[in-house]
Amino acid sequence: MNDTLTEFNMPHITDAAWCPACGSHMLHKAVTLTMHELNIEPENLVMLSAIDQADKTLHDLNAMFKELYSRLRPADPGLKLPERKLVVIVESGDGNTLDEGENHFIHAIPKGIDVTVIVHNNMVYNPDNAQASLASPRGMKSSTRVNGVKLEPFNPLEVALAMKAQFIARGLAGDVERTKLMIMEAIAFRGFSVVEVCQPCVVFNKLNTCQWFKKNMHYLPKNHDTSDRNAAFRLAAGYDKLPLGVFFRHEETELYEDQMGSNTAQLHQPQLPRKKNLQMKTEVYR
Repeated sequence: MNDTLTEFNMPHITDAAWCPACGSHMLHKAVTLTMHELNIEPENLVMLSAIDQADKTLHDLNAMFKELYSRLRPADPGLKLPERKLVVIVESGDGNTLDEGENHFIHAIPKGIDVTVIVHNNMVYNPDNAQASLASPRGMKSSTRVNGVKLEPFNPLEVALAMKAQFIARGLAGDVERTKLMIMEAIAFRGFSVVEVCQPCVVFNKLNTCQWFKKNMHYLPKNHDTSDRNAAFRLAAGYDKLPLGVFFRHEETELYEDQMGSNTAQLHQPQLPRKKNLQMKTEVYR
């Protein structure tokens, strides 16, 4: 296991095709640390991504399966039913999850398959030269919305709650430590997990900047009841002030794999580390 972290890290010569200050660098670090701290061997991991900005996270990880452009199936039963021992993680941008691939996202959640979906959300289509996305806030002007976006932004957490996902959280790419712990908890959770990770796009999104995130984010209070779906809905509906943390988790759910009677053998039993009192880190937003 001493070499596992090295196996998951990108070689120093890798061209990740991200801008130097892109939040994806920090999210990649959080995911890499997660694999190491949960002792997930590369042969027991499958990571899925479609063709978009998020797929570059997987370029040099030995666990990658790339799907069709904008047609990511985030809980493909073909992976988990015969090989439920696998740890399946989906990384997808706001386009593949909320726009072109929205139907796959919505239809995957009710199945309750044991996978973790990490949604990269920088609120703009950066591979398409700053086109507005369904996650772009009202009023944002772009190459395709010269007079500003008129619609309310698509909220992936509200949709995931409505479709009854079993684990729902939101992290911030710049806070690597806390985002890592959320992803670790999502992977260790037995059920369909959705983790939205907000991140700035320093080149194409001039509205939701690093300073904007610093001003408009806060962590959920420690007394938040993660079993209360209604409370999670109220919190997830906020936009101007983004709540971060674990919104909801429902432990007693029969998995799709259980219903189908698939192989129950598991090679990997994720164990979470002892909880720490972590202080919010905002160095990257200075």
